[in-house]
Amino acid sequence: MLNKDTAGFHPQSWSEAVHQLTQASENYVLVTILGTAGSTPRANGTKMVITASDIYDTIGGGHLEFKVIEKARQLLTESKAVQQVENFPLAAKLGQCCGGSVAVLFEMMVVQQPTIQVHGAGHVGHALVQILSQLPLRIQWVDSRVDLFPEQVASNVDCIAEPYPEDAVKDAPENSLFIVLTHNHQLDFTLTEKIIARGDAAYLGVIGSDTKAKRFRMRLEHKGYSQAQVDQMTSPVGLAEVGGKLPMEVAVSIAGQVISIYQQGATKQKRAGLSWKQLQNEIALPDVAEHAPSETEN
Repeated sequence: MLNKDTAGFHPQSWSEAVHQLTQASENYVLVTILGTAGSTPRANGTKMVITASDIYDTIGGGHLEFKVIEKARQLLTESKAVQQVENFPLAAKLGQCCGGSVAVLFEMMVVQQPTIQVHGAGHVGHALVQILSQLPLRIQWVDSRVDLFPEQVASNVDCIAEPYPEDAVKDAPENSLFIVLTHNHQLDFTLTEKIIARGDAAYLGVIGSDTKAKRFRMRLEHKGYSQAQVDQMTSPVGLAEVGGKLPMEVAVSIAGQVISIYQQGATKQKRAGLSWKQLQNEIALPDVAEHAPSETEN
C-alpha cells in the first residue's frame, strides 16, 4: 500500500507542497524528470513531491510513478540528504507501452528547522515572534497569560498557554534555542535554571540589564552550577551593536543574534550531491526507435 489513511494524493502543486512541508519540518523527496527519450507521459522538468504518507503533483501516473514513489519512500526511511538519478525504460518490464525511457532525479530533503522557544508574550515578545516567524524556524511561544496571544499567528508558530511556563522547557526538542523575556524576574531565573540544567540548549538568551545578568550569574554559581554551565546564558540578550530600547529595536537585536546562531549550525550540515560528470553519465538514455508508439497515456 502506497499511502496511509487516504489515497495520499493532494491537490497542491509540488511548489506549494515544498513550502508547506518545509514549514511543518517534514522530510520529503523532490522528484524531477531530467531527461526523456522516445514517447513518455510527461516532459523534462516535470516534478512531484513524495512524503512518507502523501503525494503531491504527478510525473504521469502509471507503473512508472508507482516505482518512483516506491524508491522515494525507501530514501525517506534512510533519512539522509542525498541526490540520486535512476533510468526507467517504459517498456513491458515496467508495465507501460509508451516505449520511451525516462531519467529521474531523486532529491531527498531532510528538513532540519531549528526550534526556538520564546518565553514571554509582552511587547518585545510580540515584536520578536513577528520577525522570527518569517525565518526557517519552528517557534514555540510560551506564556501563562493566554489572552496576550494574538488571534492569528504564522503557520510555524505554536502558542503554548502554560500555567507553569517552566514545564514547557522540558518538552522542547534537543538543541533548541531559548529566549527568556517574561514580565517577572523570578520566572526568568527559574526558566534560565531549567534550561541550563537540560544541558543541551543550542542557545539561551535572557533579556535584562547588565546588573540583572550579574545577579543571575551569582545566583547560579551559588546553586553549584559550574562556570561552563553559567556561560551557557547570553545576557543581556541581543547584538551589542544594535542599540535602542523600543520593542522592535530590541527584537531586531535578538533576531540578529538568533540568525547568527542557527546559520552557524546550518554551515555544518552538507548535503551529498552529484558532480556534473556523474550527472551526465546518469542521465544518458538509450536510443529509442523512431517508430516507437506515440501513446501518451499509461
